[in-house]
Amino acid sequence: MFTVCLVEDEKKLNDLIKTYLEKEYKVVQCFSGKDALDVTEKVHLWILDIMLGDDISGYDLIKKIRETDEKVPIIFTSARDQDLDKIIGLELGSDDYITKPYSPKELVLRVNNIIKRVYNDSFNKLTYDEYKIDVDKRKVTENDFEIKLTTLEFELLLLFVNNVGKSFSREEILSSVWNEDYFGNDRVVDDLVRRLRSKMKKLNINTIYGYGYRLS
Repeated sequence: MFTVCLVEDEKKLNDLIKTYLEKEYKVVQCFSGKDALDVTEKVHLWILDIMLGDDISGYDLIKKIRETDEKVPIIFTSARDQDLDKIIGLELGSDDYITKPYSPKELVLRVNNIIKRVYNDSFNKLTYDEYKIDVDKRKVTENDFEIKLTTLEFELLLLFVNNVGKSFSREEILSSVWNEDYFGNDRVVDDLVRRLRSKMKKLNINTIYGYGYRLS
């Protein structure tokens, strides 16, 4: 699973982007430049806000990152739509630049395109137990036999498999799987989990009573 490090000091925006990204990636949230400097795990792509709340800017961070990794892709974000920012970012080694306010879906598309280009051999191929998941083809197989999933079942599967061990509330699952397209009782989540369990019996989906679910 690919890890994206999101460095954004606006907490609401950080949380919103994380919700969109975590369908396909593990997301490490950082709310300051100092947080980013403390990240120790392997990061496959960085999203850096240029203007952060502390004394460390996105420009400072990319210089630090490039000292140890010349190839990891980096996307800059900024509230300033200035050519100079873009030029400086490119000169420092960024792969893309997006101006605020931006659509979370557009950012995810840019992340996907860069990840595909840089890690094309392993992108969008996931495994869990004996299940093989091809995200591009939206296809799940077990011992070469295809398991037919609906769109929502597949989205729920991706959310769980990309976040093994993480607990999700019903509200978080609604937000991630249905996005803003559903208004109603969150018990539809229980029905979707039941259907996914029925089709993929080796998925170890744990019920957290009164809260939600976790794949372990």
